[in-house]
Amino acid sequence: MIRFFNKLYKESREDFLSIVRDNLSNDNRMFIVTANPEAFMFGEKDSEVEKLLLDDATTVVADGIGIVKGGKKIGIDIAERIPGVEIAEKLLKYGSELNKSVFFLGAKQEVIDALCAVVEEKYPSLKIAGAVNGYTPDKDAVFEEIKSAKPDIVLVALGIPAQEKLIYKHLKDFDKGIFVGVGGSFDVISGTKARAPKLFIKLNLEWLYRLLKEPSRIKRFYNSNVKFLLKLKK
Repeated sequence: MIRFFNKLYKESREDFLSIVRDNLSNDNRMFIVTANPEAFMFGEKDSEVEKLLLDDATTVVADGIGIVKGGKKIGIDIAERIPGVEIAEKLLKYGSELNKSVFFLGAKQEVIDALCAVVEEKYPSLKIAGAVNGYTPDKDAVFEEIKSAKPDIVLVALGIPAQEKLIYKHLKDFDKGIFVGVGGSFDVISGTKARAPKLFIKLNLEWLYRLLKEPSRIKRFYNSNVKFLLKLKK
C-alpha cells in the first residue's frame, strides 16, 4: 500500500492544475488517475491496476479525503485533495481558452447529450471531437475513433477501475493528450446530478453526502474505505 502513497502527487491543487494546463498547452501526453481508497484497494488485488498506478507514465492525485488522512497516518504529507470533477472542469476551461478539442466516453446517452449542450454553451472555443456513451459494447473500437480524432483532452467516465484500465491499454498509441478517468463527473458537469453542497465539500464530507443520497453505496464504502483504513493500521 505504501508504494501507492509514494507515487502520489503531494503538492497543492493550484500547482497541479498549473502543470496540467502547461501540458495541455504544449501538446504533451498526461494520464491522470484520481485516486480514492477504492483505487488503492483495487491496486492491492488487481495486478493490472497495480501496474498502471505505479507506471511512470501515470500521475496519481488524491481525490478522496481518505487518501489524504491515510497518508498522514503513515507519515506521508499530502497537501490537499484534488477532486476529479474539478480537474475535469478545469480541463474544459483550459481547453476553451487554448482552442483545444475534447472527446467524451461514458455515462448514459441522455447525460452525454446534456454534457455536450453545457460544454457548447459554457466553453464555446472548445471543440467536441467526439462523444460516445458508456454502454457501447466495443470500447476498444471507440479508442480507435479517438486515435483518429486526435483530441487534446480525453475524459472517460466508466467508473473505477474500468476507465483507468481502458485508458492505460491504449495510452502507448498516443503522443499527446490529457487522459483522465472521471467517474461520475459527467453527471455533475451536465447538471444531471448535483454535486454535494458547499459545506460538505468544505468539510471534505462529499463521501457522506453520496451515502445519504445513495444508501446502496454503503457496502461498497465498507469494502473500500473501511477496509482501506484497517489495512493501513496493520
